Amino acid sequence: MEPKSIVSEICRNAEEFLAGVTKRDEARAGIAEWLTIHHLKLPHDEKKIIIREVMNTLERGKFFEPDAGGGE
Repeated sequence: MEPKSIVSEICRNAEEFLAGVTKRDEARAGIAEWLTIHHLKLPHDEKKIIIREVMNTLERGKFFEPDAGGGE
């Protein structure tokens, strides 16, 4: 599966599997866990890129509270 497709898939389901998560660090960990479960054989470098892209997309979509902390 293409990284761009994986990013889209994660973003579409973020509200469900990140329910109650408001901190960026928690979201990053949740995304990493999701990738491990659903795309176990994905190379580490690709996982990092996907996590970064998902976090950027969620930021642009105002997923996080303004004072949620745990920024990069």
